[in-house]
Amino acid sequence: MHRKALGRGLEALIPSASSTAVAEIPNGVREIPIVEIGPNPFQPRSRFDEAAIQELAASIRSSGVLQPVLVRKYGGDGYQLVAGERRLRAASLAGMDRIPAVVKEFDDREMLEVALIENVQREDLNPIEEAKAYQLLADRTKLTHDQISERVGKQRASISNSLRLLLLPVEVQDMVSRGTLTAGHARSLLGLESAGDQLAAARYVNAKGFSVRRTEAYVRRRLRRQHTRQPKARTHALGEWEVKLQRKFGTHVSIAPKRKGGRIEFEYYGQEDLERLLEAWGVL
Repeated sequence: MHRKALGRGLEALIPSASSTAVAEIPNGVREIPIVEIGPNPFQPRSRFDEAAIQELAASIRSSGVLQPVLVRKYGGDGYQLVAGERRLRAASLAGMDRIPAVVKEFDDREMLEVALIENVQREDLNPIEEAKAYQLLADRTKLTHDQISERVGKQRASISNSLRLLLLPVEVQDMVSRGTLTAGHARSLLGLESAGDQLAAARYVNAKGFSVRRTEAYVRRRLRRQHTRQPKARTHALGEWEVKLQRKFGTHVSIAPKRKGGRIEFEYYGQEDLERLLEAWGVL
């Protein structure tokens, strides 16, 4: 219910012209030079589908911009984009000098909320972009998870689960952003204790093509093995070195000291992964 209400509110801010020419859009829309519109500093999306923007540009060349972008006044005579970055990019790509726009007054908080709501409701964000958008909204506006839930029309548990993805190593987050792993896979990896273990498991799960359920079972098995091993006296430095090696080489690494010397073990998850490690060591 919240989601629908917010959807109507956003549409009220950005008039639709789905079946009418731009010239027939109601009052409040003006043609603004594209070069005068600066980017939205709160844009939650970091990846754009270039093929989709090319298609939109082709549509704009044929039919024009059927829905204006939303902007606010900024920096004297300039403007700042609030919503509609895909349309703005496509219009520029189509060779347009000006674009129809609705000018509204927004403070930073309102601007951030509108940018987030537009993308979340249209499902344009990947899971990491969505999580970062919620985090930015919480940091900048001091909203609770319940309040964010009301703003975007999603359950509170969904907001909290999304934010948990940001606890993963950056390399694993990047795998989720690219679609190499799903958010479900990534949440399963949070059960592992160290960032190095999470990254190593992410590579293994991806190499094996595990489903989310198999990933959960794999993590449970790994945790059982860790907890049933006989505890060994270890220095804090050894643990730190293991984590650093795991992050550097993207695989599970264990250091097993002996009375004199010891052993360092690197795991690999297939021929391609082995060759990647050998290249990193300068062997290949």
